[in-house]
Amino acid sequence: LIDSYLSNATEVDVDCICDGKDVFIAGVMEHIEEAGIHSGDSACSLPPYSLKASIVAELERQAKEMALALNVVGLMNVQFAIKDDKIYVLEVNPRASRTVPFVAKVIGTPVAKIASRVMAGESLSSFKLKSRKLGHVAVKEAVFPFNRFPGVDVLLGPEMRSTGEVMGLDKTYDMAFAKSQLGAGMRMPQ
Repeated sequence: LIDSYLSNATEVDVDCICDGKDVFIAGVMEHIEEAGIHSGDSACSLPPYSLKASIVAELERQAKEMALALNVVGLMNVQFAIKDDKIYVLEVNPRASRTVPFVAKVIGTPVAKIASRVMAGESLSSFKLKSRKLGHVAVKEAVFPFNRFPGVDVLLGPEMRSTGEVMGLDKTYDMAFAKSQLGAGMRMPQ
């Protein structure tokens, strides 16, 4: 796995919908754990909390180019790694990813429903989707069963270990992150 060789790299997920002509970027999610941790086990933030605007714009551009070049009709997920402002493509999946429900909830758009209708032949432009600045930050956090299974290795890596996920939502990244930790059952310092 390339991501395990990129120490101190930041992983990013991009979910989009394509109808073969147009592409709508539904979400760009910055992982909180470094690249190499399974994306299902990594917390992530939408919008990204530390990426430069120029990097986010380039990730969106590359995802759009890939969707069109691959003739995707429906959903597509791209996993990138960023190291020293250099972008690496880890995976391109022309399908729904586990982040689609999270993205849909955060942006307030029925992403899977629209993608299904696009797959049935409707044009993406008929939905009049527009990218907009969010008035909030959402953090998705993985939920692990470690406290229920004593002796299980808790070290995270390329194999997924989480059994669920929660979302923290607030106006700031700090509070959204704290809420995600509370939702995942973590004890917060007093």
